[in-house]
Amino acid sequence: MLSVLLSIILSIYHPPVSYDMSLAGNFGEPRPNHFHGGIDIKTDGVEGKAIYSIGDGYVSRVTMGKYGFGNAVYVTHPEGYTSVYCHLKSFSPRIKAAMRRWQYAHETSEGDAYLSPLDCPVSQGQLIALSGNTGHSTGPHLHLEIHDTETWNMLDPCDFIGDFINDSISPRAHGLMACPQRGEGVFNQSTSEQTFSISGSTLERSFTAWGRVGFALWADDYMQASSNHFGIRETILQVDGQEVFHAVVNDIPVESNRLVNSWGDYEYWREHKTWYMKSFVEPGNTLSILRAENRGVIDFCEERDYQLEYILRDFKGNESHYAFVVRGVKTEIPPLSLPAIDGPSRLFRWNQTNTYSAPGVQLIVPYGLLTADMLLQPIVRLRMDRLSDSYTFYPSSYPLVSDGEISIYAHPERLEGNDVMRRELDPSKLYVAADGRFAGGDYKDGWVSGRIRELGSVYSLAYDNEAPEISPVALGERVVLRLTDTGSGIASYTATIDGRFVVFDAADKQPLAICDLSETPIRKTNRTHQLRFTATDNRQNTKVFETNIIY
Repeated sequence: MLSVLLSIILSIYHPPVSYDMSLAGNFGEPRPNHFHGGIDIKTDGVEGKAIYSIGDGYVSRVTMGKYGFGNAVYVTHPEGYTSVYCHLKSFSPRIKAAMRRWQYAHETSEGDAYLSPLDCPVSQGQLIALSGNTGHSTGPHLHLEIHDTETWNMLDPCDFIGDFINDSISPRAHGLMACPQRGEGVFNQSTSEQTFSISGSTLERSFTAWGRVGFALWADDYMQASSNHFGIRETILQVDGQEVFHAVVNDIPVESNRLVNSWGDYEYWREHKTWYMKSFVEPGNTLSILRAENRGVIDFCEERDYQLEYILRDFKGNESHYAFVVRGVKTEIPPLSLPAIDGPSRLFRWNQTNTYSAPGVQLIVPYGLLTADMLLQPIVRLRMDRLSDSYTFYPSSYPLVSDGEISIYAHPERLEGNDVMRRELDPSKLYVAADGRFAGGDYKDGWVSGRIRELGSVYSLAYDNEAPEISPVALGERVVLRLTDTGSGIASYTATIDGRFVVFDAADKQPLAICDLSETPIRKTNRTHQLRFTATDNRQNTKVFETNIIY
């Protein structure tokens, strides 16, 4: 039944480009803090390639500069899917006009327009945009995503247009990692993680183990039309012919994105920039794409040879096998002990809400934000010349699954050299800064609360009572303004000409707001018009820029 459904899907959808596709990235590749949510289609290193809708439907959303996608078009299809085309240079005239109508109807310059099914219907193969390099893109390409419209789960576009992609090359494994469970197992007489290179299909060297041990694999997929390497679609680990772990990288809930740090060995990636993907599941990892018997951890409890084999597959069904033998050798397992830490520490458990309090700071990490126990290692740096001390909770990067809460106490009395600021301190202008960036700020009884998602960042209080800066770059038929803010960052802006709302677009990768007057309701009269532009930062400081323009 599933194969019939896939064949129907493949007959409905067609490529978004008119040339033979070559990929620079595939679906589900592990990245820090997220899975690669789509496929990257090469555009020969240039911008301006025609992009077409992969199927019938309607444009349901158009965004500019949102979520790293840059300019993006969302097409909702009647089969229950939505395709998303990202990093675009420009939209088709029809789609751009629909977005402008929405912006003027809602009097907002925010580049995020939600359209109805009647606003902009499209047919399969209809031009919707030109490819580009906008947003968090390091080179021209098309990033294509497909989501389940109802759940918004991320789906593999290769399941929809894979018939148009050539791939007859099997995945390849490069390295094996053994992960003895702390206090529960040893591998090759050691309790430490160990890595071993893989050059063929069989690891000829001998291994020994006793107790509970997990494994991880460094592997890549390849395609003959591309020099890039890709993530693995399907990973199976068998022990004595019985499956103990199975991962199929598809149908990933968006809210599970950060669990990639738990499935992959994030600490190893941070040090070596190589992803070893675990063939076992951390106790708090709820990734639905992972299936495991006893969490995939193998109990070497008999003195005999254990036959282990990895099976790797790509979306085309190309397959590779890697076998190795581990001999069970009875060995004394050292008891679990916490590592020696120079300074204070606190054990945080994955299966509970964890809190930490110290003079001037409170930390709450709710249940579900850790996938394994971890040792909190708080560091306080005294800052007597600031509103607060600075705090970090781990000596290196340690991302949480989602947002926790941090509260920091404000010490205005420390500002001895600034009597005016100490006397006129406005609590609403306080905020939590994470590595200098705005992380929220709710004030109550001297405490300021914000978001924490990275335990390795440096947190402190900051104060912003200064409005953004607005300076003109061009004041002709194309109005260009430079927006800067040295504090909490710009939250929003709006503009009028002669009292009528006009849209200003945020420039890609530049702190500019741009308005093409020929696209506004303002009629060209070659006379003077009054421009009023208002920018507001994240602490509600507002700057108004007014000038006359001739148009």
